[in-house]
Amino acid sequence: MTKGTVYLVGAGPGDPGLITVKAVECLKQADVVIYDFLATPKLLKYAREGAEIIYVGKKGGDHTLSQDKINELIAAKAKEGNTVVRLKGGDPFIFGRGGEEAEVLVQQGIPFEIVPGVTSAIAAPAYAGIPLTHRKYNTSVAFITGHEDPTKDESTIEWSKLATAVGTLVFLMGVKSLPTITENLIAAGRDPKTPVALVRWGTTSQQTTVTGTLETIVAEVEAAGLKPPAIIVVGEVAELRDTLNWFEKRPLLGKTIVVTRARAQASDLVDRLSDLGAECFECPTIKVVPPEDWSPLDSAIDNLGDYDWLVFTSVNGVAFFFERLFERGKDVRALRDVRTAAIGPATAKRLGDFGLTSDIVPETYQAESVVEAFAKESMGGKRVLLPRAKEARPILPVELKNMGADVDEIATYETEQASENIDMLIKRLEEGSIDIVTFTSSSTVKNFKALLPADRFQSLIEKVTVASIGPITTDTAKELGFKVDITAADFTIPGLCEAILQHYA
Repeated sequence: MTKGTVYLVGAGPGDPGLITVKAVECLKQADVVIYDFLATPKLLKYAREGAEIIYVGKKGGDHTLSQDKINELIAAKAKEGNTVVRLKGGDPFIFGRGGEEAEVLVQQGIPFEIVPGVTSAIAAPAYAGIPLTHRKYNTSVAFITGHEDPTKDESTIEWSKLATAVGTLVFLMGVKSLPTITENLIAAGRDPKTPVALVRWGTTSQQTTVTGTLETIVAEVEAAGLKPPAIIVVGEVAELRDTLNWFEKRPLLGKTIVVTRARAQASDLVDRLSDLGAECFECPTIKVVPPEDWSPLDSAIDNLGDYDWLVFTSVNGVAFFFERLFERGKDVRALRDVRTAAIGPATAKRLGDFGLTSDIVPETYQAESVVEAFAKESMGGKRVLLPRAKEARPILPVELKNMGADVDEIATYETEQASENIDMLIKRLEEGSIDIVTFTSSSTVKNFKALLPADRFQSLIEKVTVASIGPITTDTAKELGFKVDITAADFTIPGLCEAILQHYA
């Protein structure tokens, strides 16, 4: 990518999964990202560390910057030699004012590229189960702004031609103008019984759809209290929603779930909950870091031949152990005479990534279950290497020693408190827009509570459902004053998601 170039990038309609590969590539290389209200902040995770992030959103008349000021800002940042990404909701050239921004760049001699995005005009109806074209119903579709340039003397929409000449009409930014739109279409000859649908926050977990006809939709929208932003679809295809509605049937649609897991490990949980329709608010309360001193682990790695067993209790333990093994110039052949045990399928799977099959995978995913599994082994005089978190539960090494084993418990990683997004979390707890908080370990519970104002703890969480990955985490939460509503029977991420589903079933 060339320095001093501006990329006018479509962010898509709201679902982060609908951003294009090209858009992600631009974000990863940008020096400056200038983004809109309708460009989800979740996409900012693709921006490289150190990039300047500038919000210039416009919401309901509340403008952070005027369009002219935005144009000036884009040009100024490019003239400084930066690679600039102007991230715009939907597609920059579909009522996104991208054309105006591009004209300014041409006038000032600044190189630019257009990166199209998935427009909400197409995506929102699709997520509502409304195909804009269908051989049985129509042969044409038109996109119309519901919010014309206020400086124009009069409307340039040809209602008399538009009303009956086009099969499907899609209005963007037209909620406030809905009465005018319906009146003009009916007056211009469109059948008052024509189906109409409004889709608010299309493709997101907050998606809401209201349906009616040209003569009833205004009252339906008022009764539903539907506010912008929303897409308006007028045409016979809107009646297909009753048959093709798929997205809004997701069981956790409309639920906002806080994920407190370390960001590096949160993706599996976020992906699963998002697929079920939830909005995931990532607020990692812990971060996983290397130990202060590598020398105990280095010594153990250099003497792996002295050990009979290598026991992993977490995915992190596996990852940090092998990273250090490789840094010491060794590979998995160093473990050829060592038997392995892993707590839980995720840990066993991570071990498998390095070509090793665990000799012991306990029936359940707690240290107690590992103890039971080892009871079948002759452990007297056996040497066990236990690379794990600095502050872990003592039961496993204690019980292995009781069996006669010689256990070297070595800190392979540590967890530290993180406070990412905490201000926004407290704000959303205050306004009551959080439904569930998930805890995947005792440390996430402890750090989550530590981040909340002590004098407001109960008032902030009293209406929030608390979901725990297992009984140990649940016990910690209860000891710290949480009312735990959900405890997974299967102490895994899939088990936690299933428990949440069952709770709402």
